[in-house]
Amino acid sequence: MRLPFTLLVSILLLRGVARGQESQQQNSNEDRPSAVQPVAPTPETSVDPADGSPSGERMGPDYTLGPEDVLSISVLSVPELDQTVRVENDGSIEVKLLGRVKAAGLKTKELQAELAAEWGEKYLEDPEVTVYVTEFHARPVSVIGAVEKPGLYQLPSTRTLIEVLSMAGGLSKRSSGAAGRYVLVTRKGGLQNLPRVPGLQALPPEHPNQVRIDLRQLMASHDEALNIEIKPYDVVSVAKAGVVYVVGAVKKPGGFLLEDQDSVTVLQALAMAEGFGPDPKKKDARVVRRGEDGSNVTIPVDLGRLMRGRDDERDQALDLFANDILIVPDSTGKYLGKRGVEEAITIISGIAIWRGL
Repeated sequence: MRLPFTLLVSILLLRGVARGQESQQQNSNEDRPSAVQPVAPTPETSVDPADGSPSGERMGPDYTLGPEDVLSISVLSVPELDQTVRVENDGSIEVKLLGRVKAAGLKTKELQAELAAEWGEKYLEDPEVTVYVTEFHARPVSVIGAVEKPGLYQLPSTRTLIEVLSMAGGLSKRSSGAAGRYVLVTRKGGLQNLPRVPGLQALPPEHPNQVRIDLRQLMASHDEALNIEIKPYDVVSVAKAGVVYVVGAVKKPGGFLLEDQDSVTVLQALAMAEGFGPDPKKKDARVVRRGEDGSNVTIPVDLGRLMRGRDDERDQALDLFANDILIVPDSTGKYLGKRGVEEAITIISGIAIWRGL
């Protein structure tokens, strides 16, 4: 959008009159101290206290502009040139008197200097230009999974992993979707340049663009090597806590969160279920686990033997992992045999649906 020619002439005439008056006053008051010149406001970080998101530009000269950002442009003492524009998908903005000007890829300070130079060369003398970003849309990061407020967030400046998780409300505290032990960070172009330290694991070659970070170590240590910088277009995915199930002759059958653990022992799972119910058939207990081919694998376990501390290597290997089912039959024979396993799985499916797992 361009100003009408008559309005442009008026602006230039007013500027010329103002300069003449300033020159006369300066000549008549040479012995007086010079007046303090107005200074453009210094951009600074402003954060919405409600959710930690940026409110207004206030990020200063280091923010790199991109498509869909909304800019507020002002020229000191020339309010006719003030305007709010959106950076187009081609990276340009429409500026009064100047037409299309490239903005994407420039920092706010660089765009200020570019506009000042263009206006100064063609129309104004030493214009003081200020550019603020009022809406950030060019540096998105996706935060998904077990966080309080999953969604798309903007990175107004450098942000670490912990800061990005905080922008999303922190780790989920809901029982139906509590955070697990790991967070995955996915980045186009890969993360091979990150140092390999305890708690940060590169995934197999088929996933070159991902790393897995141990949340427990990250939150406990705040290690800078784990608290990595998050880049625009990264995807931060917090894994949900795994669930193990205990059914049958126990006091409190159901699903139990692993939270920040990868597994629990059979006896720990039994304790989560508050121990045995009436008439358990301890020696006929079993663990049902989904095999690699999708079939159910049944592993016998003698709970009586474990309770007496007489566990052999086979029993020691029976830690329960996510989605494992510990079945404790009762003396009536319930949950024994193939039909008992199928019945237990049906009950587990109902629990999972009810809890939203």
